[in-house]
Amino acid sequence: MPAKEGTLQRLLLGLGTVPLIAGCVQGIPTDPQGTLNEVRSGTINVGVTPNEDFVKVADGQPQGNDVTVVRGFADSLGADVKWTVAGEEQLVTDLEAGRLDLVAGGISSKTPWSEKVGMTRPYTTHVNGDGKEIKIVMLTPPGENAFLFELESYLDKTQEMP
Repeated sequence: MPAKEGTLQRLLLGLGTVPLIAGCVQGIPTDPQGTLNEVRSGTINVGVTPNEDFVKVADGQPQGNDVTVVRGFADSLGADVKWTVAGEEQLVTDLEAGRLDLVAGGISSKTPWSEKVGMTRPYTTHVNGDGKEIKIVMLTPPGENAFLFELESYLDKTQEMP
């Protein structure tokens, strides 16, 4: 009888942990700073760095492939876009500080900034002047995984990765 009793106790203990585990998994991925909730039906603050093949600035307004992609993503969230045009270093500083929600501009997947901020999977490629194929990514705030997941889901649906 003691063996059956031990088995019953382990079974009951195991069943008792199922709701706890289910409760923990429910909110994954999460955004500690709430980026996805803040931009949904609000404003997404996007930094772009001029890069002839991806972002051009004409009359103070960004244009180009990355700008089109970002606008589509913002539309999918019901968000307006507020643009900041600057160099990568300044944009990454603003991203880390929470002043930006997204950075784009033909950023290589080999960017040194990947250790400081979030980074999408490559969503397109580009052949540079040396004939090398470069995988292109976007940058997100560090730790904002729900926002990153939403962006990557959008990119997966709308962009063709060769």
